[in-house]
Formats: sequence, C-alpha cells, structure tokens
Amino acid sequence: MERLYFFLTTLLCMLFNGYGLAQERPVWENDFRERFSKVVDDIEKRHHITIQYDSAKLAQLWVAFAQWQYRTTPAQTLTNVLAPLPLTYRQLDDSTYRITSYEYFRKHPEEGAQELARLMASYRTLSQWKSRSGDLSSCIRETLGLQRIHRTPVTAAVKNSKRQYDGYTVENIAIETLPGFYLAGSLYVPTGHSGKLPAMLCPNGHFVSGRYRPDHQLRCAMLARMGVIAVSYDLVGYGESILQLEESDHRRSLTATIQTINNLRMLDFIYGLAAVDTSRIGITGASGGGSQSILVTALDDRIKLSVPVVMVSSYFSGGCPCETGAGHHFCGGGTNNVEIAAMAAPRPQLLISDGNDWTADFPAIDLPYLKQVYSLYNQEDLIQNVHLPNDKHDYGPAKRQAMYAFVAEHFSLETPPFKDPSGHFSEEGCVVEEEAKLYTFEMDSQKLPANALHGFAQLQEALR
Repeated sequence: MERLYFFLTTLLCMLFNGYGLAQERPVWENDFRERFSKVVDDIEKRHHITIQYDSAKLAQLWVAFAQWQYRTTPAQTLTNVLAPLPLTYRQLDDSTYRITSYEYFRKHPEEGAQELARLMASYRTLSQWKSRSGDLSSCIRETLGLQRIHRTPVTAAVKNSKRQYDGYTVENIAIETLPGFYLAGSLYVPTGHSGKLPAMLCPNGHFVSGRYRPDHQLRCAMLARMGVIAVSYDLVGYGESILQLEESDHRRSLTATIQTINNLRMLDFIYGLAAVDTSRIGITGASGGGSQSILVTALDDRIKLSVPVVMVSSYFSGGCPCETGAGHHFCGGGTNNVEIAAMAAPRPQLLISDGNDWTADFPAIDLPYLKQVYSLYNQEDLIQNVHLPNDKHDYGPAKRQAMYAFVAEHFSLETPPFKDPSGHFSEEGCVVEEEAKLYTFEMDSQKLPANALHGFAQLQEALR
C-alpha cells in the first residue's frame, strides 16, 4: 500500500505540474523576472537613452522575460517590454522617452503615418475619395445617432443683456438644441456694416474657464470688429450647462453625440439669421474645439471654411470620451482625425499646429496626406498649415493672427483698419468682459425656461 500511495502521489504531482495546473510557477521561471526599475536602467544603458517615468507609482512592478524582449532600437525594445503591461511610451526627442499609462486614443507617430499611407492607397481617384467620404459621413451620422435630428429652423429661446463696444455688440443667448436642453452662448455682431455678413462658429475646447477665458473672448470680439458675426457657446458640463447637468457628465460617451447636436443646431441658428451671408459661414476651435470643428465641417456642407487649432493628428484622436466615446473612429474599417479633416475638401481649411503637443509632427506626417486629398480636386492651395514649433497647446496670439488672416482672405474682408503699423491684426479695441456678464441665465437654475430638463437621465430620454 505504501508503494501504491507513493506512486499515485508522484503521478498526480507530475500531471499537475506538467499541464500547468499547479498554483505556483516552477522556481526556475522566476529567474526571468526583474523589477521594472532595473529593466529601465538596463534599457537606458543598452540604448544610451534617458527614460522618464513615475518611479513611485511603478515601484512594485515586475517585468517577466524582459531581456528576451530587447531589440536593436529603443522604440522596438520599449514596445516589446511594455506590450504585456498597461503602459506605453512617447519619444520626446532623439534620446529621451517617457513611459506613461496606456491611452487608447493615442498611437505612435509611425503608426499614424502608416495608417495614412494605407488610407491614401485605397483612393487614388476623386470618385474613389468621394465614395469613401460619403460612406464615412453616413457611418459617423449613424454612429452618433444624428439620424434622429432633423434640420429645422432655430430661433433664440432667450436673448438678453446687449452690450455696445467699439465696432461690435455682445448679446447673451440660449437656444433649445434638444427638447428641454438649452445651449447658452454669446453672439458678437459687427456694427457699422451694410449688407449680409459672414459668420463664424467658435466652440471652445477643454480649457479652464471655457468660453469665458480671455483668448476666447478676444478672438470673437476681433472677428466681430472685422465684420464677422461670431458666436461662442458652452461645452457640455462647462459654463451654464451645469445648471442642467453635472460637470462629470462631460466625460460620458453620449456627450460626443450631444455636443455634435449642439454644434449643428447652433449652425441652424446662425444660418437662419437674416444678417448672415450663408455662403460665408466658418468654424474655428482649439483642442476639443478643434475636434468639434473638423467633425461639424465633415458632416455639414453649410460650413464653407474651417480653422481647427492644435488638435488634428493621425496618431491622437482626443483624450476625452466626448471626442472618442461614440466609436465613430471605427467607421469605414477605421479612420482618424486627419481623414475626418480631409472631408472638408475642397473647402478652404487652415490647420494650426505647434511643437509641444500631438500636432508636433503635423507638417511632416499629416499635411502631405491632406495635400494629396485636396489635389484630387485640383485645389491643393486651399489646404494650409501654420506650424509654430515654439508654441504650446492653446489658442494664443500667433494662432489668432493666422486665423484672422485666413478668414479675411477667404471671406473677402477689408483688413487695413484693423492692422497696426507692423501689419499685425490689433486686438486693442476688443474688450474682455467679466465672466458674469456673459451669463445668459445668471448661473441661476430658477431662470431657466419652464420646460428645462434636469440631470443626465432626462437628457438621455430627450434623445430617444
């Protein structure tokens, strides 16, 4: 019996270990595990590079079989080593890399370049591109649920507190974009002009203070002084939208649909103004406002000119569910923001990029692709890029100067009265108002219309 017991025990141990059913790995496998910090040090020495990472956050992390994953270049090595982990990397310069948490909305620049090459190879003729663009437009509309929204006239549900400044007025407005949901904004209207005027939609991005911040007010006021009706309006979860929703609602997937509807309904409102020349309507926004600008332009041909700022990239889709959560980037077997921007062709488009965010590679990777699409229409000159390598992620003075010049050129505006002796557009006559002056409802929910909905659940119901 003792021999039989020993035989069965030995056989069971062999079976459990042989088929991987033992609860712990054999000891010898652990020889190929190294602390993350040691692996990073080793990669730095091997490739003669510097790697930045949060050592405190990753102190307890171990890497299995790290040395087996080393390759001949730093990028290949980091890609292999980090692949099993919820981590990725960014290359900051020739010898510096940063390890960060994996972000679904961010790829490596070389991936963006490869994707654009694949896309361009699929449409070599104008008819092929139009077919692709049409398919994308239909899919994006369906994915966002826009088929439930019909193009009907929109009038301002609320108008109040008109202020007069040098060459323009500012009036606070609100329009009802969905039953019971009110989009608050400010309408900047030129004074002293005759005839119909061009207009610009100015959605704001993910910046502190939203549309109330100085640079946003300056660009709207300057456009108005130049003779352009400009309208700014809140992001969902920003500004006066928090009278109906929570700030946290901004980072919901459904917000991608709501914000697109808001933009399209504001376009309906502007399109219906008697003073507006409907052949000269444009849109401009930075960061998340740039995401809205390319999407609205792609979906609605009433937009005749677009200036997306510090946003468009083939390897970055937008770091907020309000930009990526709906899944429209999966349309057509996969698309990206550069292809969506290309859907503006052949309408004039200026893309402004800088050297300190995901648009740093725009001139080298993304612009050639856009030039190729516009060349299918023989309109390559209508796609332009202003790249500011020393600028940061904002809608700063140099970016505004480029936008003013582009709008003036394509909307045939008389600009000499608004330029200083150096030839720059002067914002000197533009007024930056206190935030409270721009409130339509005075940040008081009691001043909302009687049918105003409250809470995200009610907003969801309004979309059914």
